[in-house]
Amino acid sequence: MVPQQGYASISRRPPDIEDYIDILRRYRSWIVGPTFAGLVIAVVVAFLWPDTFISTAVMRITPQQISERLVPSNISTQMAERLLAMQQQIESRTQLQELIQRPSLNLYPKDRQNKPMEDVIEQMRKAIKITLLDAGGAQSQQKFASAFEISFRYADRYKAQAVVRELVSKFTEETNNQLRQQSNTTTQFLNDQLKDAKGKIDQLDGEISKFKMENAGRLPDQLQSNQQAVNVLELQQQSLNESINRDAQDKMMLETQMQNLKQESTFIASNLEQTANREAVKNGRIIQLNNMILDLETQLSGARQTYRESHPDVRSLEAKLGVLKKQRDELEKEESSAAAKATPTKVTNPQVAQSLENLKLQMQNVQAQIQARNMEMEERAKRLKDIQAEIGVYRARIETIPVNEQRFAGLQRDYNIAKGDYDEKAKKKEASETSSNLEERKAGENLETLDPASLPEQAAEPNRLLIAGSGIGLGLFFGVFMAGVKEMKDTSLKNLKDVRAYTNLPVLSSIPLLENALLVRRKRRLFWLGWSTAIIAGTIAMSSSMYYYYFGKS
Repeated sequence: MVPQQGYASISRRPPDIEDYIDILRRYRSWIVGPTFAGLVIAVVVAFLWPDTFISTAVMRITPQQISERLVPSNISTQMAERLLAMQQQIESRTQLQELIQRPSLNLYPKDRQNKPMEDVIEQMRKAIKITLLDAGGAQSQQKFASAFEISFRYADRYKAQAVVRELVSKFTEETNNQLRQQSNTTTQFLNDQLKDAKGKIDQLDGEISKFKMENAGRLPDQLQSNQQAVNVLELQQQSLNESINRDAQDKMMLETQMQNLKQESTFIASNLEQTANREAVKNGRIIQLNNMILDLETQLSGARQTYRESHPDVRSLEAKLGVLKKQRDELEKEESSAAAKATPTKVTNPQVAQSLENLKLQMQNVQAQIQARNMEMEERAKRLKDIQAEIGVYRARIETIPVNEQRFAGLQRDYNIAKGDYDEKAKKKEASETSSNLEERKAGENLETLDPASLPEQAAEPNRLLIAGSGIGLGLFFGVFMAGVKEMKDTSLKNLKDVRAYTNLPVLSSIPLLENALLVRRKRRLFWLGWSTAIIAGTIAMSSSMYYYYFGKS
């Protein structure tokens, strides 16, 4: 006997083409059976699987018709971002439930009887697909795509088209609502901001007005006017001082003139009673000289009020007055010597009396001028005191201006900032209102239906040829796999090649297998009966599924 260990170590002979043909011949039933079963199952599944139609529509994002450099848009988000928000809004539970239960659509009637509404809504949400497209129409996930496609999968192609049409309408309506709402919200927000800025300006304006009222004359812009006022008052003060000095000098001159008049009046009064000879002598030149002297003194007093002592007119009058006084003194000396020689007959000289009366009138006039000068000096002194007080007030204002300047600069700075903010917001509000008008005229960024909802002519799924081919392929693979497994388990010698390979002995002859003819016929009848039954049953199943697909739906 051959040891068991040596027998176990014999490896299997590698098969050749003839061996593979023999394997296929021996296990043809194991291969054909699963392949036919896969075909039957695939055909039944393909025709019992309900059709699914896909209706699509393409919408394009149209840009703003007017350049944003002329009219800035109120919309801060891109259309692609708004599409995501609108998609969430349209695919919300409320919106989808309304579409499902709408009597004109009546979607998923069987599913609604067997499933909760949440599952039906989720099923519809999965059936809706929104795909962004680039400029060429290809699918893209770009953020700023120019168009997008809306599709819906459903068993009824008319309802699929109706649903897509409703989705397009909802997208258009939701876009218009969002654009209008965002634009109005922006305008209202800017309007509120503008009101707040206006209130702040009014508040600061009131504070500035109050500050100006409380610090009238002490404002920074009044520094120059205050200094000018001080300069004017100082000039007035200087002028008043000069006027007071002139009045004092005039008063001294008038007082001197008054003393001279008094002396002359005393002298004339002493000569009122004279001798007859003296009266005759005096009736001439002396009285004339006295009158001329009085006139010159009056003229000199007026000239001194107008001019200074060094003025030519004043000097000329003083020279003339000196000459006349000298002539008068010489005549008086001559009269005195003549009076000593004459007989002293005393009489009242009417001309002397008249001169005395004239001197009294002149004294009264001079006294009135002195009183007038006193009153002028008092008034000018009072005015000088008032001017000094006003100068003190203006200087106090000038001293407080630096402090007020800092406070006023702060108020003015806040006012300028508030005004700049108000002007900026006013411009933004105007631009926002223009943008809102643009949206109302449908001239802004908008959605346009490029391709309306399509009516699908053919079902998108199932692909029955692909399912049938897949079933045949899977059945064939399973049959070949089963045949291979069976062949691996069968270790018997199949042909002469196996005998020569495993025994290493020459084969002299072979004896064919002798079987009972009755058993052979019986096996054949059973084989054909089984296959006939399987083919008939498979054909009936496939025919029934096809009949149901084409005629049994109604």
